[in-house]
Amino acid sequence: MTTNTSVTARSAVSRPRRLRRLAAPLLLAAGLCMSSLAAAGTVQAADGTVVTSTQSGGRTVSFTFDDGPHPTHTPRLLEVLRKHNVKATFCLWGDHVRQYPHLVSRIAADGHRLCNHSMAHQDMGGWSQQQIRQNLEQVNNVIRQAAPGAQITYFRAPYGSWGQSPQVAASMGMQPLGWRTDIGDWQPPGTNELVRRIMQRVTPGAVVLMHDGGGDRSQTVSAVDQTIPQLKAQGYTFDQPAVR
Repeated sequence: MTTNTSVTARSAVSRPRRLRRLAAPLLLAAGLCMSSLAAAGTVQAADGTVVTSTQSGGRTVSFTFDDGPHPTHTPRLLEVLRKHNVKATFCLWGDHVRQYPHLVSRIAADGHRLCNHSMAHQDMGGWSQQQIRQNLEQVNNVIRQAAPGAQITYFRAPYGSWGQSPQVAASMGMQPLGWRTDIGDWQPPGTNELVRRIMQRVTPGAVVLMHDGGGDRSQTVSAVDQTIPQLKAQGYTFDQPAVR
């Protein structure tokens, strides 16, 4: 009896150890798998919350540009951002990506973040989840054809008409991206006015909505060139939008 009890006790103790030894490789494999997914940009976002603030908060600001790429204004904007050593987020219009894939490649190569902004800039507010998913997948495909391996971090709904798109975007691994500051550059009021709006409306941690496509954006490019040094002089640093 003593011998049997001792063997039983030793077996009971050894079982958890064996289980831990068996579980360790599985946990390691799972961790490696998640790491690979994260690197590929396919890990599901935490939820469908639309973010409007920077990643770090505090006295930071994030410049985001919609509706490109544009054959004239996007290259000029990239030169301005490179000159000031600022990284931004480009919300790409799928049909324009098809037209100017080399510009998407340049955006990614310069270290800016990419954002899905629908295929043809349609209002998705009343669309079904299946319709939204098909559209977003189409955009992601053309972006990745232009910039293989690029991570598409965000999705921004055209016109800010979200409908069911935040949940769909999150399930595809893209953070829904809104904005806190809109300078109204889609209706060009003049460079000086855009500079005034940026400097007056920017608040700590703000995501700023601007455009590099969809029309004549030369005023926006000039305003960005002027305001980056002014914001830096006020103690602002440039950050990317938050990812939950």
